[in-house]
Amino acid sequence: MIDDPVLTDDWLVVGQSEDLKEGDIQAVRLLGQDLVLWRVNSQVLAWQDLCVHRGVRLSLGKVVGGDKLECPYHGWTYNTKGQCIKMPAHPEQTPSEKAHVKSYQVREQYNLLWVSLGEPEHDVPPLPEWDDTEFRKIPCGPYKLKANGPRIIENFLDIAHFPFVHEGILGDRGQPEIEDYEAEIGPDGVTSKGVRVYQPDPFGTGEGETVAYTYRAYRPLTACLTKESDGPRFSIFLTITPHDILESTAWIWMAQNYGHDIPEDELIAYQDEIFAQDVPIVESQRPELLPLDLQAELHLRSDRTAIAYRKWLNELGLTFGAA
Repeated sequence: MIDDPVLTDDWLVVGQSEDLKEGDIQAVRLLGQDLVLWRVNSQVLAWQDLCVHRGVRLSLGKVVGGDKLECPYHGWTYNTKGQCIKMPAHPEQTPSEKAHVKSYQVREQYNLLWVSLGEPEHDVPPLPEWDDTEFRKIPCGPYKLKANGPRIIENFLDIAHFPFVHEGILGDRGQPEIEDYEAEIGPDGVTSKGVRVYQPDPFGTGEGETVAYTYRAYRPLTACLTKESDGPRFSIFLTITPHDILESTAWIWMAQNYGHDIPEDELIAYQDEIFAQDVPIVESQRPELLPLDLQAELHLRSDRTAIAYRKWLNELGLTFGAA
């Protein structure tokens, strides 16, 4: 397991609730640790994917009796507390208390499965529009990337790439100017307000205008953006699963209080296109790890959010994915 208390003591997404049905078993990898997820009596359990007998993956086993997990190698059977209760080769023997699988905390929120490998000091990051009935919520992804989590989040927080990477959709290379703005580091992470860029058609009216965004990094691997407006409002919630240093999965929720008649498939296809444009950029960045030393790369005023994000990660003591 990758030893970084900033992330092991945080909530990280490992999957979607709907993909783990009652009696299902799922293998996932988080921070270099192999986990087995299974759902029993509507509750999701997350364990180290390792039978304590001979180290076989429990995710290759099966649920027996409705509430026990059986190892596929020698049939060792574990109850929902992770305790082995049956060793078929020695049915008369009571398993030792040491025959116990390591378990982890799980939360289900926003139809996502969140796991902490340690002792979380914060709640699951907020998705402000989740309980607001005016907003339509659309899940996008998951998106697989060969890149590290902090690089992906920093790209999300960067607005100056819109006119070039997302030309004709989110920006116009003929009007690439980014007005000055301020980024702040606070107890809830990084916040930047009034981050402005010209967009060809920001509200589907066929007319271009300069749009302001608010960016927030709630946790090292969770951030959101909100398009500021007195009328139509749009936001994106992004969270990253760090499988390994350079293996990640991105999960997105879009929320908007307009366009309720637009088919969901169209909205997802739109986000798929945007994300696909970002992938080769992020995967090509060198160094692959995010430099937290601000002298390692050059910065401009338009990079204020990224600068604040790097400073914040440095203050937190993050080592995963950092150079």
